[in-house]
Amino acid sequence: MTDNVLVVPDFLAYTIGIVVYFIGMRLNEHVPFLRTYNIPEPVTGGILAAIGALAIFAVSGVELQYELDTRDRLLVYFFTAIGLNARFADLLAGGKPLLILLVLTLGYIVFQDVIGVVAAQAIGQPSAIGVLAGSASLIGGHGTAIAWAPEIAANHGVPNALEVGVASATLGLVLACLLGGPIAKFLLARHQIQNSQPDGNIVGIPHEREDTERINHVSIMAVILVLHIAIIIGYLANELIGNAGIRLPLFVPCLFVAIILSNTVPYILPRMHWPARTRALAIVSDFSLGLFIALSLMGMQLWSIADLAGPLLILLGLQATATVIFILFVFFPLMGKDYLATVLSAGFAGFALGATPTAVANMTAVTKTHGPAPTAFIILPLVGAFFVDITNAFVIQFFLGL
Repeated sequence: MTDNVLVVPDFLAYTIGIVVYFIGMRLNEHVPFLRTYNIPEPVTGGILAAIGALAIFAVSGVELQYELDTRDRLLVYFFTAIGLNARFADLLAGGKPLLILLVLTLGYIVFQDVIGVVAAQAIGQPSAIGVLAGSASLIGGHGTAIAWAPEIAANHGVPNALEVGVASATLGLVLACLLGGPIAKFLLARHQIQNSQPDGNIVGIPHEREDTERINHVSIMAVILVLHIAIIIGYLANELIGNAGIRLPLFVPCLFVAIILSNTVPYILPRMHWPARTRALAIVSDFSLGLFIALSLMGMQLWSIADLAGPLLILLGLQATATVIFILFVFFPLMGKDYLATVLSAGFAGFALGATPTAVANMTAVTKTHGPAPTAFIILPLVGAFFVDITNAFVIQFFLGL
């Protein structure tokens, strides 16, 4: 404890994250609303834990701060598992949806800042706050908001830019987690959509499934070994890319190394048992994603946004409304009005207001109940990893210069 800040060490935070996940799972089992609208279990538990931390702060003035090194490693595990499950055939099949998703996403970055700037001016706030409550914190997430905060604070009349950006990203993450499932449920019912692909689960263990595949400690260890090999190669590749002046999140090269390995090794060594699309890999993948989301949400410091609640609630309420309207009337029709479009709609809600892992969590919750959509889990992370940050930087600079 230092200056009323209680720092929870990484190992203990990791343990608490598991407890939080189980709490969310039990709540989902007993609250029909949470099951009906496909709210992910770690979202339920993580938000409840964040509210608990807020209550502790309100009563005692003590701030909980979690060390989250393990959380970041879990993200690398998860996306590497996505890569191991990927087939070039899926990537080729995702060509047209990938292009449409890319165009819609890049266009929505601009749209998000237009909404933010116009709404900020309408309620008497600086335009820069509209950018912070737009693509800088929503599609951009916490990292982009923090990166741009010093520039906005120094040159655009928003001295508390860091707090505004972090608060917007935090509230956006909550909205992203809560909207994806209900959007998918509405689209499935409204258009009477059925999943036409009964197998090929790329992530997410269905809630009801017969155990036709043997799982033991050996199969789990084999999965972890292959994941570690891909991560080590991905790490070395990321070092080389960084030395060339290109900065990428570690999960990006790990994802691509896993894709390459999964589409070469089984053909070079046909007798080798490759863990792609096995139940053992799905277990490791689900564990990594679920715990990542639980740790991320329980670590939210909700008290940091109390003083900014009024204007931010207005701005983010408008952004959430605009996202839902965009998905229902633009995104879903242009993506094809099918099951893939439905799963991507849930993912886009998580992505446009939160982050790529949130989008994947939303899609996972839908596919666990309604069946697999492997293409969705390939093309959405690709768009999020490569194109969004670059475009967003130019868009943010443009709107700040107006």
